[in-house]
Amino acid sequence: MNKCVNKSTDTRQAVIYCRVSSAKQKIEGSGLESQEHRCRQYAEANGYEVEANGYEVEAVFPDDASGGGDFMNRPGMVALLSYLDAQPGKGYVVIFDDLKRFARDTEFHIKLRREFQTRGARIECLNFRLDDSPEGKFVETIFAAQGELEREQNRRQVIQKMKARVEKGYWVFPPPAGYKYACDRIHGKLLMRDEPIASIIQEALEGYASGRFRSQAEVKRFLESKPNFPKHFPNGEIRAQKVTDLVTNPIYAGCVELPNWNVSLRKGQHEGLISFEDFERIRARRMQRPVTPARKDINADFPLRGFVMCDDCCQPMTACWSKGRSSRYPYYLCDTKGCESYRKSVPRAKIEDGFADILQTIQPTQNLFKVARAMFIDAWNMRETEALHDQQMLRDKLTDMNRQIERLLDQILDASNPKLVSTYEARLEKLEREKLVLGERIERAVPPKGRLEEFIEAALDFLARPWNIYENGSLLLKRTVLRLAFSEPLRYSRKSGYRTAKTTFPFKVLAGFNNQKSEMVPPHGLEPRTY
Repeated sequence: MNKCVNKSTDTRQAVIYCRVSSAKQKIEGSGLESQEHRCRQYAEANGYEVEANGYEVEAVFPDDASGGGDFMNRPGMVALLSYLDAQPGKGYVVIFDDLKRFARDTEFHIKLRREFQTRGARIECLNFRLDDSPEGKFVETIFAAQGELEREQNRRQVIQKMKARVEKGYWVFPPPAGYKYACDRIHGKLLMRDEPIASIIQEALEGYASGRFRSQAEVKRFLESKPNFPKHFPNGEIRAQKVTDLVTNPIYAGCVELPNWNVSLRKGQHEGLISFEDFERIRARRMQRPVTPARKDINADFPLRGFVMCDDCCQPMTACWSKGRSSRYPYYLCDTKGCESYRKSVPRAKIEDGFADILQTIQPTQNLFKVARAMFIDAWNMRETEALHDQQMLRDKLTDMNRQIERLLDQILDASNPKLVSTYEARLEKLEREKLVLGERIERAVPPKGRLEEFIEAALDFLARPWNIYENGSLLLKRTVLRLAFSEPLRYSRKSGYRTAKTTFPFKVLAGFNNQKSEMVPPHGLEPRTY
């Protein structure tokens, strides 16, 4: 359409409305500035009232929101309408650059025109002549509908491109915590680890999968204890929903999924923070009965609180500070009503010194530790030989699983019953998840060279000095030592002290070697003597 440049016959004050479709265009582009410049030239050329310097209009209302949908969702448009409401009776002309900047939705275009008419304001467009005649309204509606069509077509095209990229294993939305986008020579825009947050999330998810953290509440406290992890509240806490988002997001397992766009779970092109097998363990744990989270009041003053059980009622002992005449004294006690030891205090030193003796007792001697190290290395070498055979078996299983998936796809295509199709699809989804786990197992079946030190050294370091780690570690590390060293909570009797501790398997093996009685083979050998 021809540009409208007719001189105005009445004296009106001008305001300008300019809009770009996103905040990125506002920051990186110059669309708002160029629109405003053209509108100012138009106002001056048409003789609208301006400020004393002769070049500035009365007000400018910029927007960086999409033109689709309700115009009341655009802050700049809301501000413009409020400005007109605040000055009733004044004749205004609203100038904008293009009809598409006004609205890109036919319904809301008509409604917005009506809003300006009720306020006595006239709208003028640089690239379109607005006419209130029947023919002019018809042409204006057609152009508004064309703008809506272009917007919907652009939206469809963008979604199609994004969906195609997700189907190829790429994430196309803002990166989740622990990741950032980086340019890759082969893949283009790709998710990369964002340290140190990535390592913190990795430790949290692996700890939850292995049982180090028994509940999401414990994962939450772990994340809150890390200064580098972003917090939601000034007191250093994070939202519980944030933890749920972390443990349920397949992005962290190196996969992508988009159910809203019918993109099923698949291997992603980015590096996962945890294995898919760990992700499946987390999913299985969340489906189990909830575990009572660790108490919030467990602190460094009483690290054994909740772990030491009362021998009379088999319930966890609590702890407190008791106020004396001149000082405060720490105690452990049983708080279970009806128990023989109910509210009968045990000095903290007695509980914790006894525990120190137990932990120091299970710590192996230096000679025994050398034997254990040699055994671990021999076992590792044997496992490497077996791993090659296991890897081939897993590959055969994967081939069989691919055949099952192909058969299911054929059955889905041939089935006409919706319930049957739904059953096949559920089975197909389960097989696809199992296939991802199997693929990871094949990759990890044969450990690469150098992993011996990575895996064994940390375990041997813990076995060699559990008491030193406990004594010098933080509260979180102390609680971890308790779970790794003892298979069950310790039981304490006020009369006889600690009962026999049940240690975990590695310490049982070392204790068995330590307690074995050895002697020289007799001269006649090991066979029984005959007379």
